[in-house]
Amino acid sequence: MIDLNNKVVIITGGTRGIGLETAKVFCANGAKVIIFGSKEETVNKALTELTKDGYKVEGYYPDLVNLEEIENTLKKIYNNYGQIDILINNAGISANKKIEETTTLEFDNIMNINVKAIFNMVKAVVPYMKKQNKGVILNTSSMVSIYGQPSGVGYPASKFAVNGMTKSLARELAPFNIRVNAVAPGIIKTDMVASLSKEMIDPLIKTIPLGRIGEPEDIANAFLFLASDMASYITGVILQVDGAAHN
Repeated sequence: MIDLNNKVVIITGGTRGIGLETAKVFCANGAKVIIFGSKEETVNKALTELTKDGYKVEGYYPDLVNLEEIENTLKKIYNNYGQIDILINNAGISANKKIEETTTLEFDNIMNINVKAIFNMVKAVVPYMKKQNKGVILNTSSMVSIYGQPSGVGYPASKFAVNGMTKSLARELAPFNIRVNAVAPGIIKTDMVASLSKEMIDPLIKTIPLGRIGEPEDIANAFLFLASDMASYITGVILQVDGAAHN
């Protein structure tokens, strides 16, 4: 176990997949977890699953593209707990359409959720972390931020932006003892991947030197390490967790 006892962590996109597993792992290691989701129903469903395991978790569903909503929610959380130690920006959407089929509205939506939402969350949380003179900000990137993908240009473009924000914010916030890192997952067994047929999965596995698709827990554990004091001298890093699939 890594001791995160009494650390307050906010996880956006915390209602399913990697985000939900990260919430479980952080709870199991003593953190006080607050999950953000897109809708009241999905937040309540995730809270039901987390609390049945005996964890005490809170949930909110602010519009991540609306800075004022985020600021109001974070103010409430800070007033309740007196601290915000860790922010995990995990909310995101993907894309796979060819560029001729992608509308500007769809492109804007990807950039809003994958980039602007992180900007808003960081902008809102930094004053609290500066007041504490400590904090950890972690972002979800992707292996496609390293080498792109054959269609759905908005997704890798947004994740390239996440990498740039991560590295730049790490330099800007280091004097305030705030570390900023990102995790770049490879092919992970989320709901979408789990629904693929064996005929589609097997060729994917052959491209991964470690010979398996990643589990959500693999990403959650990477976040756990980077959030902990074990990573106290690590900032500005994009940690690739992909079984060497990028090589």
